[in-house]
Amino acid sequence: MTAGSRGDVAPFTGLGAGLVRAGHDVTLVTHAMFEPLVQGSGVRFHPLPVDPRAELHSERGQGLHRSGTGAGKLLRAMAMGRAVVGQFTDSLIEVAKDSDVLILGGVVAPLGCAVAEGLKLPSVGVNLQPMHATRAFAPPLATARSLGPAGNRLAGHAVTALIEQIFTRAAREARRRLRLPPLGVAAARRARERQNWPVLYGFSPRVVPRPADWRPGLDVVGYWWPHDLRDRLPADLEDFLAAGAAPVYVGLGSATVPAPARLCGQVVGALRAAGLRGVIQRGWAGLSATGDDMLTIDDVPHRLLFPRTAAVVHHCGAGTTAAGLRAGVPAVPVPIQFDEMFWADRLTALGAAPYPLPLRRLTTERLTHALIRATSDPRHRERAQLVAGHLATEDAVAPVQALLRRIESGDRGVRLPERTCAQPTET
Repeated sequence: MTAGSRGDVAPFTGLGAGLVRAGHDVTLVTHAMFEPLVQGSGVRFHPLPVDPRAELHSERGQGLHRSGTGAGKLLRAMAMGRAVVGQFTDSLIEVAKDSDVLILGGVVAPLGCAVAEGLKLPSVGVNLQPMHATRAFAPPLATARSLGPAGNRLAGHAVTALIEQIFTRAAREARRRLRLPPLGVAAARRARERQNWPVLYGFSPRVVPRPADWRPGLDVVGYWWPHDLRDRLPADLEDFLAAGAAPVYVGLGSATVPAPARLCGQVVGALRAAGLRGVIQRGWAGLSATGDDMLTIDDVPHRLLFPRTAAVVHHCGAGTTAAGLRAGVPAVPVPIQFDEMFWADRLTALGAAPYPLPLRRLTTERLTHALIRATSDPRHRERAQLVAGHLATEDAVAPVQALLRRIESGDRGVRLPERTCAQPTET
């Protein structure tokens, strides 16, 4: 069960396909628009309401760009979440009634855990970003700037408390419908933490090592690569790749931008100033470019395109960051919001990128300089290829399979949800 943009969904198509190959019966529960992503995987599909693309392009979604800080964007995103999350409850309960285990993405976990508790089902968390508080770094969804060990951990708990407010009303209603005693989402989460509720983190320990102060039951297992049966690129893209030097990929995935036409002009100007060809992916921002040295494309598999590029310019969503590292190519990180600055800093620390260039500070001149650095300094490609070698050895599906086997065997270390004693509902 997951919700959000494509980046919140695509990795779980690969996880689901891997579990199907291992003999499990898997259903992906997410927005209806993402049903084509499981085609040919053997994964069943159950739709959630809400069109996330329409939400991001709505007046409410565009309001995210009016906040200049991570905390401000998070507060606006909370308002969006509260407006839609209650619409998920019916679908979650409906599909959970026919399930043995609920595997919950971090963006629906507080609500999904209430459903699991009400139906007495075991559940597992699967997160794509670090969401538990730690002294090692500040909460990625709010800031990339370290606040010191104590400040990082305190800020992490504060962000968790803020996110839980999104689910207060929906979780309360779900508990009422499932005849559970009143209990706030924070109290329910603390109960899970005391039981070492298992959460598997879907990124590589080579990219983000597991923090030493995380409790038992929080494991960093590696990336879940999206399922995609396509084995070749579109003919026009193949022709473009064959017509000259390796191009630079530019794409912002599911992110939106306040002025796409101006950004496209800056991107094209920077590529030409750096003497580079460009492949521009439209994405949800609606980017495009024209000219013999530019090609605009729609969705294509990153695993097929990225290895054939000189560099990738992207918004640093968790999935695109992983795809660039997997391909072993240099990056120019252009983070926009939420955890993207965190991943941009990780690319820089790994040596795969020269430095982050946040969208709000992007100019043609700055992007030109970053492109020249990324493509002319061989150390960035060497570092990216070193990480790619590590990623090729990881199997992130196997730890999920192992955990499911423990649940199936009745391992006492994986506890079923318990009905908690009635407590005052938190606000």
